[in-house]
Amino acid sequence: IFALLGFVALIGLAIWQLYQEGTTGQTIGKKAVGIRVLREADGRPLGFGMAFVRRLAHFLDSIACYIGWLWPLWDEKKQTFADKVCSSVVVKAN
Repeated sequence: IFALLGFVALIGLAIWQLYQEGTTGQTIGKKAVGIRVLREADGRPLGFGMAFVRRLAHFLDSIACYIGWLWPLWDEKKQTFADKVCSSVVVKAN
């Protein structure tokens, strides 16, 4: 029963994190380090659906020996592969 409750709590937290990232551009971790994820086109938060797609697209960052996670080190816009696919940017929060 405790394992099931823990699993349900974990799923709830994951959905809440996606909601937060989609509506405010920040998860708990992003808020702690002072960054936000926004749409590249207009600077608004991604929305729940696109935040979910971005989370799934991080698979692309891991495919080729995790090079997609390092891509921001030399990319002009500092984007991972997932950010490029979803047209999102990570910026410093106000």
